[in-house]
Amino acid sequence: MDVIMPQLGETVTEGTVTRWYKKVGDTVKADETLFDVETDKVSTEIPASASGVLAEILVEEGVTAKVGVRLAVIRESGPAPRPAAGAPSASTAAPVTAAVAATPDRPLRTDSSGPVRSLDKLGTQDRLSPVVRKLIAEHSLDPARIAGTGRDGRITREDVLDHIVKGGAGHPAAAPDAVRIETPAPYVVPAASGAHTTIPLNNVRRRTAEHMAKSWTTAPHVLQAVEADFHRVEQARREMGGQWKKREGFSLSYLPFIARAVSIALAKFPHLNATFDGAQLTLHRRINLGIAVDLNFEGLVVPVVKDIPAKSLPQIAREIKDLAGRARAGKLKPDELAEATYTITNNGAFGTLFTAPIINLPQVAILSTDAIRKKPWVIESPEGDSIAIRPVGMLAQAIDHRAVDGAYSAAFLREVKTLIETSNWVEALQA
Repeated sequence: MDVIMPQLGETVTEGTVTRWYKKVGDTVKADETLFDVETDKVSTEIPASASGVLAEILVEEGVTAKVGVRLAVIRESGPAPRPAAGAPSASTAAPVTAAVAATPDRPLRTDSSGPVRSLDKLGTQDRLSPVVRKLIAEHSLDPARIAGTGRDGRITREDVLDHIVKGGAGHPAAAPDAVRIETPAPYVVPAASGAHTTIPLNNVRRRTAEHMAKSWTTAPHVLQAVEADFHRVEQARREMGGQWKKREGFSLSYLPFIARAVSIALAKFPHLNATFDGAQLTLHRRINLGIAVDLNFEGLVVPVVKDIPAKSLPQIAREIKDLAGRARAGKLKPDELAEATYTITNNGAFGTLFTAPIINLPQVAILSTDAIRKKPWVIESPEGDSIAIRPVGMLAQAIDHRAVDGAYSAAFLREVKTLIETSNWVEALQA
């Protein structure tokens, strides 16, 4: 069975193999962690898709490969076969690009798609991830002077940052053809001696910037917002929150309730559960919500809660919690970043009042949820109007005006608001 470079996000086209957990000839079990991949959006562990023996590794650690490229071969049983005479080598098995160029003692092998460096007999110093290698090159550091705390003494990103902060000495910059740096890497700002400090963008931030700029300049954004009374949601959280936290180990936030309401409304307004390519609108039968997750202020990833209408409110809450935690730990699976049909971004934890989000193309809409605060609220009833203190929050939706119109979007927001304000959320939590 071929092991291929997975699609880690809908806009990701390549990834770098940063670590193999098995060597050729080792036994592999299905769902056991096989290798690590780093992309411009995420660093994650990839499990084996089948059990057997790792017969071949076609793409070595530190090498970048396109999505869909063969990385290795797992055979059901038996030792790794010897390559037949004239058979293509690992260097020609897949289109890859090397992170480091040739040096006199480590020549390049080449194929039609570009150079692949021979990685035979590499020491710990050479087995560096792309981020670590770029950090070292950017700051003209000597890897031999950096203490590695990673597995088998490997140098980690944190090791390099710690070395920089402590004022670690570097070495003269390498010759222009020694290292090819495609993007600046993130680093901790050392004590500034000048009037300002320049911080290069890391891969996640740079790619996010490119995608957002493309979205903003491509899609005519229309922003609409409604205020919703979260009284019934708060009632459920108050009545069931203690029991929930004791049983589940985490607190109930407002987000699962909003996600549930959005999924119900999307079923009634399918033109928002869609993607647009400039010529046609594709309506999706499945309702898969992308939930934007902040990576400790170093970028965003959008894991996907799939088929939400088929899941209960408790299931949605558990899955959002699980995905967010594993996103920040870099442990998302490839398919957990794909197939989103609508996105929710939640800034409410930071106390924001109103956010105008940018659409995640090719989707046609995105919803921002902001802080829910107590405020005076007019209550209408047959006996007359009254004023009460209610938890009120803003729901702001940006739409691609090429795909849908404002009236359609407004009707959808009204439906979400109605569901939040009138649903029996206590009963929903007991489902």
